[in-house]
Amino acid sequence: MLVTFSSPAYANITMFGDVALHLLKLMGRSNAVPGALLAKDIPAALQQLEIAVKADRQSPEPEQSNSDMDDETAVSLSQRALPLIELLKASAEDECNVMWKSGS
Repeated sequence: MLVTFSSPAYANITMFGDVALHLLKLMGRSNAVPGALLAKDIPAALQQLEIAVKADRQSPEPEQSNSDMDDETAVSLSQRALPLIELLKASAEDECNVMWKSGS
């Protein structure tokens, strides 16, 4: 499943469903897709997401095993969350709602 976040203030962002649901949970939202965030609620959700990203950066990285995936670089929470954080900041500045829906 893919989840697309949209706002009149920013370009649409599409993420894998598991990543999008995890970020929604970090923002204090339910895993409901489709869903929406009213403009007045965006600052609080953005703050919660930024706190979670900051906490993730400060936690020690888990040791990697010597598996076939050694060549792959793990994508950090801050890298995954950055596009959504930018969308939320632009939406808060323009006082626009944010919506998300499943898509292909």
